[in-house]
Amino acid sequence: MRPATHHGPGRPANSLLAGFQSFQLGRRVVYLRRDLAVRAPAIVVSLNAIGSGEGAGNRLSGFALKLEDGTELFARINRRGGLIRHALKDLYIGMRARPVRELAVAAEARRRGIPVAEPIGAMIEWIAPIVYRSVFLTRALAGMTLWEFLRIDDDAVVRAHIIKQTRQALDTMHRLGLFHADLNLHNLFVTESRDSFTVAILDLDKARLFHGPVPARMRARNLARLRQSVRKLDPDRRYLDSDALELLTGI
Repeated sequence: MRPATHHGPGRPANSLLAGFQSFQLGRRVVYLRRDLAVRAPAIVVSLNAIGSGEGAGNRLSGFALKLEDGTELFARINRRGGLIRHALKDLYIGMRARPVRELAVAAEARRRGIPVAEPIGAMIEWIAPIVYRSVFLTRALAGMTLWEFLRIDDDAVVRAHIIKQTRQALDTMHRLGLFHADLNLHNLFVTESRDSFTVAILDLDKARLFHGPVPARMRARNLARLRQSVRKLDPDRRYLDSDALELLTGI
């Protein structure tokens, strides 16, 4: 394994990834936080063990990794959604691999204080000059997605608290300048923190950072997308009544 000098065909290193180190391994380029770079071989071995199996999440693409020293990570294999998944599955096309940009966005979002999953790294495998598959790595979180939580917890007080915490996380995200490209109940993660709960924001693929707060019309787009997710997953309002929906997605 040797240090890599580029993200893909003909692309220079991104200065926004200053806190990460990259390694070339055949057709693969591995990006890891500098403080974890010494664990690169163990992480690659763990990623290789995943193969093409089915994991967690709505696309069955999430896998827990535990290194020999006890470090717990979470790997998201990037897989296609929609009808295109039948043709391309986990293949993407582009001169720049999207997870590299996501890594930079997630690192900056976390630096600003936005409650996103802690980014650890990514692995890009170039299949052809502009065709690749990839894995995104974060620190493992103990808990479950908001959608999973809503379906198993029937305590009205706890549920109301979680909805409030979620909205606070979204307001913080927008106030500190992050626009999420695919906000839904699967991309919000509930984790217990001491005697309370916190909500983390997942999957920043195609997310955008602004120098100031997210513009009002784009905040509205985010909340409308989340509302659409609620209506799709919970059409009969079994888990989120109109008041909860308004608190979660109201403008």
